[in-house]
Amino acid sequence: MKQKDDLQEIIENIASADSPVGMDAVYVHALIIDKLTEIEKRLDTLEQK
Repeated sequence: MKQKDDLQEIIENIASADSPVGMDAVYVHALIIDKLTEIEKRLDTLEQK
């Protein structure tokens, strides 16, 4: 697992002063879903080869 320092750039990108937990949870979930979708498409492409 990566250390917090390794993820600092991402943490800064998702931090939000408007959220009580310091981030926009909906945005973070959207980023995760988007990345998982991208990975799934790449895997499908690799499996077809």
